[in-house]
Amino acid sequence: METMGIIFSNIYDSHMGALTEIRTSASIPVGGRYRQIDFILSNMANSAIRHIGIITKYNYQSLMDHLGSCQEWDLQLGSQGVVFLPPYSTGHTGIYRGKLEALQTALPVLRNGNQDYVVLADSNVMASVDFRKVIEHHAASGCDVTVVAKAGLTDGKTVHHFALRVDESGKTVGMGVDYGAPVGDLVGMGMFVISRERLISVIGETVPHGKYHLERDFIMEEFNAGKLSVNVYPFDGVALFNQSVESYFKNNMALLDADIRKGLFHGDVPIYTKVRDEVPTRYGKTAQVANCIVADGCRLSGLVENSVIFREVKVEDGAEVRDSVVMQGCTIEKGASVRYTILDKDVTVKSGTKLLGSPEHPLTIRKGVIV
Repeated sequence: METMGIIFSNIYDSHMGALTEIRTSASIPVGGRYRQIDFILSNMANSAIRHIGIITKYNYQSLMDHLGSCQEWDLQLGSQGVVFLPPYSTGHTGIYRGKLEALQTALPVLRNGNQDYVVLADSNVMASVDFRKVIEHHAASGCDVTVVAKAGLTDGKTVHHFALRVDESGKTVGMGVDYGAPVGDLVGMGMFVISRERLISVIGETVPHGKYHLERDFIMEEFNAGKLSVNVYPFDGVALFNQSVESYFKNNMALLDADIRKGLFHGDVPIYTKVRDEVPTRYGKTAQVANCIVADGCRLSGLVENSVIFREVKVEDGAEVRDSVVMQGCTIEKGASVRYTILDKDVTVKSGTKLLGSPEHPLTIRKGVIV
């Protein structure tokens, strides 16, 4: 069963604050050396999905720079491999409001393909998913759409973008969009399987009528009307949802847990990223480093605890970094203190400066700022 993939790179940009002022959600750095898109792109590549369209909207230069020729994922950039789908290339205004409208950009790729199925996926979920198993589950179900979903995340209070309810046999019996799903419901992971021909038909039938929200205006509406059968693929692995600055910070901190890292990076579906060889990190005589993820090329002489440190970060003697995410090229000078903070790339924290956020509301410093 041949399958193609469509990745949405910008859908959650408006929720990510300063992190997406100059980049897409897909290209936000995570975990010391990765970008968010690395997870879904690796999942597709490892599942023999070779033809992949990446829907973009704006600020996608950093994403293109990161992916390059796509050789790190054993994929090819081009018409038969990975293709970027900017809105203006198809005459779309670029101001799409949701996934259905965004999919208009992918219509030429969908029509020219010969694959049986399409995997639609967000780029903000960190997980190791074998789509070969998902496709088999979908085909066996005989349903129109399969949703990859995660159990154990609902509490009746937390608002989830898309949640589903299944009965004891696994049959979908209800769903909701943007609401506090009760305990026992499953949370959609932004990953869907649908036949290519059906998707083309759906786009043509919904978008001209002002419908733009995939989950609400197509899946839930058609399901409630009895016109769509929905299958749920229950994913039992680690899944981290980066849907806000707060969740991004929390999920980076979660990577300090060895069990979380093992669930993401040591399974049957390896996660690839762009290779950038650097010299090993140098730890000075005064360095105190504990419970951290540290990439290569760093120079650490101060105190660093419970933090995710990207490449080429410099922490001077007498500086302190705790419970923070420090991206590539940052410098924390002597006497500076950083805690519960996200430092974007190339930030300089001057001597004597104190930056303090909180676990629930981390402080975010924009790229290239001197504070």
